[in-house]
Amino acid sequence: MPTLLEVRSVNQKYGKGEHIFTAVQNINLAIREGEFVALVGPSGCGKSTLLRIITGLNKPTSGVVLYRDNVLVGVNPFATIVFQTFALFPWLTVQKNVELALKVRGVVEEERRQRAVALLDKVGLDGFENAYPRELSGGMRQKVGFARAMAVEPELLCLDEPFSALDVLSAEALRGELLELWTSGAIPTKAILMVTHNIEEAISLADRIIVMDKEPGRIIADLTVDLQHPRQRKSPEFIAKVDLVYATLAGQTEPEPLELGTAPGEPGRTRKLIDVNAANLAGLLESLAERPADTADIYQFAEELKIDSNHFLLLTEAAELLGFATVAKGDITLTSLGQTFVDASIQARKEIFSTRIRRLPIFRWLLNILIKANDHKLETDVIQSALELEFPKEEAEKQVDIAVDWGRYAELFTYDDTKTTIYLEQNNSLTPS
Repeated sequence: MPTLLEVRSVNQKYGKGEHIFTAVQNINLAIREGEFVALVGPSGCGKSTLLRIITGLNKPTSGVVLYRDNVLVGVNPFATIVFQTFALFPWLTVQKNVELALKVRGVVEEERRQRAVALLDKVGLDGFENAYPRELSGGMRQKVGFARAMAVEPELLCLDEPFSALDVLSAEALRGELLELWTSGAIPTKAILMVTHNIEEAISLADRIIVMDKEPGRIIADLTVDLQHPRQRKSPEFIAKVDLVYATLAGQTEPEPLELGTAPGEPGRTRKLIDVNAANLAGLLESLAERPADTADIYQFAEELKIDSNHFLLLTEAAELLGFATVAKGDITLTSLGQTFVDASIQARKEIFSTRIRRLPIFRWLLNILIKANDHKLETDVIQSALELEFPKEEAEKQVDIAVDWGRYAELFTYDDTKTTIYLEQNNSLTPS
């Protein structure tokens, strides 16, 4: 099939001088007519950034996007995007929300009305034309979002985690309805590009899976899903595809210098703290210890524990980072240190956790500046400002929150919420006497 869109050597960077954050790096990607393509990867890998570049909402730092062999300048007129949030105007009726997309394109009133009514019927909202968004369920509001996006008959329909804000049943129903519209040719769209962190969702819908990794965001695999619709999630073929994507995302445990990274201000990559709490990590390790040979297939383990794939991969990454588990060929295995942690008492677990996080360069950096600070305390705003030299503001704020959570659990320092201050207590062994 003809190539609809091509991304060539695209990079997106933020910041200046020595403090540059790379959101996506050297992205090369082609989407052909008739394809349903899914972008999957962990949070922070640049999936949504890439989607915004493709639709022309963001201009890349370098590289080009071509649409039907023409360099894209500004917003892509042949593409529309459906966001995770419904983004409906609450003061407009359902029909008027859909008509608005056509009004912006200069379509006359009567034609706007006819096309909006026809689309609402197509997505199963016939009879709700005069309802307001507040009267609809989450799934129905997202259907309005789909209808509005399709009103302008886009050749490329882009979806940014369109089902993640819905409950499980509504999301499943809407996936089925989207697939029916796509496979039946009931919509004029030539290709669909969907961002998701839900691996099963991607394999249920897409023909190709583009797997991305983070720090920096980059493509690490382009996988074909050659399964007939409707796809059976319990079939060996489906499970094998899911297992392959999990194995690709999880990768394998790297040598310690690569795993740990460097401290803020030092040459090299500053490894971020992982957004999981210690209690959930302990639960993962306890469940792993109960399995034969202390090892598990990552996909099957996530299914058994009923954990969202994105969160499960974060837990796996944290277990690797702290030396409690290793990952290779899609399997996770408990280390002897991990077993020691599982067998330990509550206080002993805290001491082990404390020892492990003090090895992390970002934690060493934080503890050092706390030791040197007056009264061994600092306001979190000061720490965040320093981290903003390494990360975007939102990520720097998140890193402070994770550090506070991990540091309090490990009893390395205390946090005063009223003063937004962290400090070492006098009885802490790190505090000079």
